[in-house]
Order: sequence, then C-alpha cells, then structure tokens
Amino acid sequence: MNQPKQQQQPPGTEAGLTPKADHGETSYQGSGKLAGKATIITGGDSGIGRAVALAFAREGADVLIAYLNEHEDAKETARLVEEAGRKAVLVAGDIAEPAHCRAIVDKAVQAFGRIDVLVNNAAFQMTRESLEEIPDDEWDYTFQVNITAMFHICKAAVKHMQPGSSIINTSSINSDKPKPTLLAYATTKGAIANFTAGLAQLLAEKGIRANSVAPGPIWTPLIPSTMPPEEVESFGSQVPMKRPGQPAEVAPVYVMLASDQASYISGARIAVTGGTPIL
Repeated sequence: MNQPKQQQQPPGTEAGLTPKADHGETSYQGSGKLAGKATIITGGDSGIGRAVALAFAREGADVLIAYLNEHEDAKETARLVEEAGRKAVLVAGDIAEPAHCRAIVDKAVQAFGRIDVLVNNAAFQMTRESLEEIPDDEWDYTFQVNITAMFHICKAAVKHMQPGSSIINTSSINSDKPKPTLLAYATTKGAIANFTAGLAQLLAEKGIRANSVAPGPIWTPLIPSTMPPEEVESFGSQVPMKRPGQPAEVAPVYVMLASDQASYISGARIAVTGGTPIL
C-alpha cells in the first residue's frame, strides 16, 4: 500500500489524512480488561493515542485525553470514549511546560480520584536533512515534549498510583534503529527506552509497572505533517510487511500492558514494527 503524496502543517489532523487511519472504530471489541480504571493518555486526540483511548474505553476505562491544540480531533476522540459509556476529560496545552504536565495529573485526580494507568504518548518530530539544519530551539523543544515531559508527568502521577498501576511510554523503532533525518526525535526515543527500563526498577517496590511500546511506521497525522511528500508516499514500504501499520494494530499492546493480566511484565519494550526486529 502506498499513500498519495501529501503534506499538512504540524501537528496535523485526522481530517487531512488520505487514506483515513483506522483506530478500531468498527473493529475493536472490549471484554472488560480495564473495567473501572482511571487513565491518562497524552497525545490522545489522534493517531495511536486515539486508538488507545478508544480501546481503553471499550475495555471499561475512563480516559483523560491530553493534547496540544487539535480541538476537533480531541472532541472526536472524546465522543468515541463517551459512546463506549465511559467518562472523557479533555485537557489542552503544551507539555513542554512542566506546570502543564502537573496540571494534567491534577485534572485526572479531580475527575477520577486516582490514576491507574498513565500512557505517555505525545511526541514531536521534524525531518532535517543535515545536522546544521536543526535549529537549536527545535532540538530543545523535541526533548522537552518527548522525554522531559514524561519525567514531569510520571513524577506528579506516581503519588496517586496504587500497587497494580501501570505506566506505558511510547518509544519507537527509532530507539533501536535511529533514522538520521529524525535525529532529535530518534535520540529522545532512545532516552525513553532507557528511562522506562530504569523507571520499572525504581517503581517495582511500589508495585507500579513501567513498560514501553516501540511502534514502527504507523499511519498517523504526524507523518504528513513532519515528513516530505515523497517520504509520505513510500512510508512503511521499508518493513517486511511492506506497509504502514494502523493505529488500531498498536492499541491492543497498550491494553495488555495496562491490564492486570500483565502483572509480571515490567521493564519491557514491545515492538509493533511490521516484522522489523529490535534488540
């Protein structure tokens, strides 16, 4: 499958995607795996975040959807959560700001009384052909959004999490196979893999698990808003399955890691890469 050449302005929207992404709207069926759980998903408005929010809600969880400023996408995700009979809370703002990271956690505690599952999924990337082309402030911002925010949100959330709670961080195949034109992004994804592995050990005595998911090429608004049209057209063709994955194909891994059935899984990095191995 090839996508047509296309370009969006960052951060991109679901409405602008051709073809449309599949978040599991017509396919995902829950079975109560997350019944009654209170969850936070950053970057929950679109892409992988939307698919995870939908799956969590259909598994019985309430969801706080944190996002930057994609209000229409966020409202659609909230609609899907509420359609599943669960509570949706929308929180807009930039997680590059530490105070906003703490505000997300505060809003979740106000709405739900506790936090059972935290999914740190929001990310920023930009394609640059050379080291010299990367603006200093873009490098700094990529780190603030992708990894520093993760630290601030985890630090604020842990005090509201009980034994059995779960933290799931979105890493990337770039943590293992860094794409040179995504240097800043790939570097943060390696940091996320290490952060999560260390966090799992640090939180084990509290009974809180921490794992990361490493997606390969997944068809989301991030792609046409941060890559040249020629790369968008061939996106996903490099993996053994010869196609990009859909957000709906990633979400079940988050469900498994969030569920009580994953009680002995912590410190793991799970690849969802269309056949490309990670070490």
